[in-house]
Amino acid sequence: MGEIIQITAADGFQLSAYEAAPAGTPKGCVLVIQEVFGVNSHIREVCDGYAGEGYLAVAPAIFDRVEPGIELGYAQDDMMRGVGIARGQLDMAQTMADLQATVNYLGEHGKVGVVGYCFGGLLTWLCAADVEGIACASGYYGGGIIEAKDLTPAVPTILHFGNLDAHIPVSDVEVIDAAHPDVPVHVYDADHGFNCDQRGSYDASAASKAKERTLALFAAHL
Repeated sequence: MGEIIQITAADGFQLSAYEAAPAGTPKGCVLVIQEVFGVNSHIREVCDGYAGEGYLAVAPAIFDRVEPGIELGYAQDDMMRGVGIARGQLDMAQTMADLQATVNYLGEHGKVGVVGYCFGGLLTWLCAADVEGIACASGYYGGGIIEAKDLTPAVPTILHFGNLDAHIPVSDVEVIDAAHPDVPVHVYDADHGFNCDQRGSYDASAASKAKERTLALFAAHL
C-alpha cells in the first residue's frame, strides 16, 4: 500500500519517510511518529491502517540524521540501541524541524493530525505545542511528557497511558492530567507499548479503544 518518499527539511536535509495513501481523495492527513525503533514494519502497518481509514499517512524516519535506514525490532539489544539514539544522538531542534517539514508536506493535501507512540508520544506532545499547521494530536505512552508538562497544546490533544507501564508511573500520569484539565488523559489496563502487536505487551482491547478515540478526534478536526 505504501511507498518511500523524501522530505526536505528547512536546512536542506533530506530524510526518508513511509507514505501510505488511501483509495480516492484523502479525508485528512496523519503524521505518524515512530517509537525508538525507527520506521519499522509496525510503524508502516500503522500508516497502512490509517490509510485504510481514508487518511494520507506519513511516518518520517527521524533517525536518518544519525544513520539512514534504521529499523529495529523489540529485543533488549535493539531497545537499548534505539533509546541511545533517541536520548544521546538526536538533536531535538533538528528533529522538530524534520517533523515540521513533514507537516508542511502533508498540509498540501489537507488538514493534519498527529499520532505518535513511545518516543513518538513525547514528540506528539511537543508538536501539539510548537509545530505549526496541525489540527489535533493523539499521543500514546509518551515517556518524558512529565518533564514537558508545562507546555500547553495549541490544538485539541488526547493522551493514552497504561496503568501497568513501569516506564511511566501512574503518579506521573496523574500529575500530567491535573496540569492539563482540558486534555483528555485516557488510562488503560495495559502495559507500555500496548498498541504494538509485535510486542509482548500488546493489548488488543486497549489498542482498539485508543484507536477508536484517535479516529474520533481526527474525524472531528480533520
